[in-house]
Amino acid sequence: MSEPLTIVEGIAAPLPLKNVDTDIIWPGLPGLSLRRGDQARNAFARLRFDPEGAERPDFILNQLPWREAKILVAGSNFGCGSSREMAVWGLVEWGMRCVIAPSFGDIFFNNACLNGLLPVILPENAVEAILATITDPERSVLKVDLVAMRVTGSGFNLPFMLDEHRRRCLLHGLNETGATLQQIETVRSFGKSYADRFPWTRIEGEKIA
Repeated sequence: MSEPLTIVEGIAAPLPLKNVDTDIIWPGLPGLSLRRGDQARNAFARLRFDPEGAERPDFILNQLPWREAKILVAGSNFGCGSSREMAVWGLVEWGMRCVIAPSFGDIFFNNACLNGLLPVILPENAVEAILATITDPERSVLKVDLVAMRVTGSGFNLPFMLDEHRRRCLLHGLNETGATLQQIETVRSFGKSYADRFPWTRIEGEKIA
């Protein structure tokens, strides 16, 4: 379960790179903890830090105001590669709540929606316009409204789409288990009706709640 997400408003950081894979987002370095809650420092670790662990001053997310970003704007195919869910955990624990890109890796996209990170798909020319805008610190604030399904900023107001199931999970902070539990009465009703119609499937002594 994650915090419900309705509106994300804040600094947006430009990362105009294509094919940013999950190993770049969360590098599988020796000795890293795999637990939730331990992942913030691991996000983009190879880009953020030098081999001695010091911040690289030329990396955009180490610079003000973008080091305080809640929104990341990136190139196409963001989150491609392996299925490591820690890539999403790291971004969320670091403070990101939304990534905007022309396209995403399928598994990353699904993991994001189940872990409180809103993936927004916009046309490539729109993403390029946003990137050009937010490189100016004075115009780096965006608002992403999941209720209205719009991205607004300095000089633009853009609609986006997200299927209703994923949208509901993000709005209510649900993972797949939580979404299923919201339908528990439907599940129970089906279980009872199925057992009534096909009594030979019932385990001896079993009670249908």
